[in-house]
Amino acid sequence: MYVLIIGAGKVGWNLARELLDKGNEVTLIEADRDRYLTVEQELEHNVQYGDATELWVLERAGISRADLVIAVTGDDEDNMLICQVAKEKYLVDRIIARANNPRNREHFELLGVKPTVSATDLILRLIEHEVPEYGLVHLLDLPEQRLEIIELLLPEDSRAAGKRVADLEMPEGSLLISVLREDSGFVPGPDTVLEPGDEILAVLDPNLEEDLTAYFAADRGADDQG
Repeated sequence: MYVLIIGAGKVGWNLARELLDKGNEVTLIEADRDRYLTVEQELEHNVQYGDATELWVLERAGISRADLVIAVTGDDEDNMLICQVAKEKYLVDRIIARANNPRNREHFELLGVKPTVSATDLILRLIEHEVPEYGLVHLLDLPEQRLEIIELLLPEDSRAAGKRVADLEMPEGSLLISVLREDSGFVPGPDTVLEPGDEILAVLDPNLEEDLTAYFAADRGADDQG
């Protein structure tokens, strides 16, 4: 596989090193001359100097035959532009862009640049997973399939605690797929009774997260109509 990586910062450099070790053909492009000279000492001919927002630089690196283009510069606008050019002009099948600011992810998606990787988002999800009081963990988004998978911690006074799965009235478009209890997971059946402290995994349609969270939330004295 021929991989073109734009940006020889720590991420780009390590990525190039790992992909080369796995037997791939890799070209790394870096616009900063001092950085380029540093990386060249290790990667030699696998790194090129130039501004990858210029077409001739991409063409010199062989973008027309690239199987994968990865843009990991520190500038989101450059990453968007490079991936869009790779996809639209050079018909590269697979692109991956780094979103330095997670708030820019929607702009990437509007331009058809995906998938994106955001270190901030990844760390936030780790925090959510490691800090139980967050209650809800977003495990997986499948935007093209229009599905999400989330993990919820059932609070002590949840209206769903003590109920059989068959009696739950979850929002339409959501499905309970697994229960984690006392460090052990299992697929619940209709007669499984939920207990406070259970961590439940659910698959759901987009935009149902708030409704599902409210359904399993602590009962604040409301009636039991869900």
